Amino acid sequence: MKQYIVLIALISSITACRQQEKIIVDPFFVDSLISHQQPSEAAISNENEMQFWKARIDAQPSGFTNEGKYAATLSRRFHIYGDIDDILKADSIVRSLNEQLNGKDVGPLLSLTGYAILQHQFNNAADYVQQLKVLGSEKYTVSLLSFDTDFELGNYYGSSEVLKAIRNNNDYGYFFRLSKYEHLKGNINASIAAMERAAELGVSNDYLKQAALSNLADLYLHAADLQKAANLYQQCIRMNSCDFHSIMGLGWLALMNDKNDSLAERIFQFVHLKTKSPDPVFKLSQVAAQRGDSVMQDKFAREYVQQVSNIAYGNMYNKYLIELYTGILHNPEKAETIAGNELRNRATAQTYAWYAWSLYANNKRDEAYKVYQQHISGKPLEGLELYWMGKLMSGLGKGYNAKEYFKAAMQNRYDLSPDMKKDLEDSLKK
Repeated sequence: MKQYIVLIALISSITACRQQEKIIVDPFFVDSLISHQQPSEAAISNENEMQFWKARIDAQPSGFTNEGKYAATLSRRFHIYGDIDDILKADSIVRSLNEQLNGKDVGPLLSLTGYAILQHQFNNAADYVQQLKVLGSEKYTVSLLSFDTDFELGNYYGSSEVLKAIRNNNDYGYFFRLSKYEHLKGNINASIAAMERAAELGVSNDYLKQAALSNLADLYLHAADLQKAANLYQQCIRMNSCDFHSIMGLGWLALMNDKNDSLAERIFQFVHLKTKSPDPVFKLSQVAAQRGDSVMQDKFAREYVQQVSNIAYGNMYNKYLIELYTGILHNPEKAETIAGNELRNRATAQTYAWYAWSLYANNKRDEAYKVYQQHISGKPLEGLELYWMGKLMSGLGKGYNAKEYFKAAMQNRYDLSPDMKKDLEDSLKK
């Protein structure tokens, strides 16, 4: 009997160790981060530079250099703290400069292209790229922006042709975009390898290296290699205390893997206090979903909708609005309208999937299936769209197709909300 008890104790100890090993996010790291977080050197330096150029503008007659430099600092601050007014102001300043220069200077057009992409104004970005091609300078940078606009607009052939034209085994920009292209095609290992190469090539530039490592962490999250994702998020945070994307990444891992909703909530509330980005509010709604608290889920969802429905955000958050309106907020008519507007912004397999799902949620089953047949079937999709198409196929009684979509979505299950992930797992058990 004594030996039996010892054996049981040993098994229990091993099981406990294994369970402990599964915890991904270190609460002590999070505690230290939240308790001691200060603006990063990059954020402080950018703020000082901003004040310098602002003072020059106030003290001197209008000049292209002062305004252009000031706009650049506003753009950088938007990347850090997510204040939409910063990118709108930068865009307005550079538009004015471009008009004064009659669209004949490459500098403002390059900036305007980047700003348009940030704001999901992809057709505007494509127009700027065409103007840049006519000017004929900065050809490599213009090629990169051409890839970006083609990719976002669903012109994947154009994107692939750009990649062939700029291929360079020692170029950061090439591998960063190759990773995006391979991910689109579903080649996750190739996508990871390309982003790892980008990180290696960006080693001498902290901003470039961190951007690659943060994207690499996201790719490992897609691939369900959660420990690698967590390690990379922590590495990024150590490099830049204002990398709120990576901080949110740890919160997502705490929620989805560790089932530590309290730690996840603490992380998202921390980011909510530090930034003006709407992203942490969306995540707080998902914390409530994990807890089964529909009241708080609805509260945060409505707070999120109120913020991102501001005209200043344009089409930047349409995907998430559709998710909420076809989910907790139960307003599929609104989702259908938003999805239709998005199609006018960019018509891709992804956005058609948003539209088909909205139609189905709005009881327009035949229309949804027609859109699916014409624009989605056989096309590459992301995790959320795969899940939605699985639900669509299931609702239409096409069990085999549904199962295949659910299997594919399972590969990207950490892209889904907690309730979607649970529903997906239940669907695959049937």
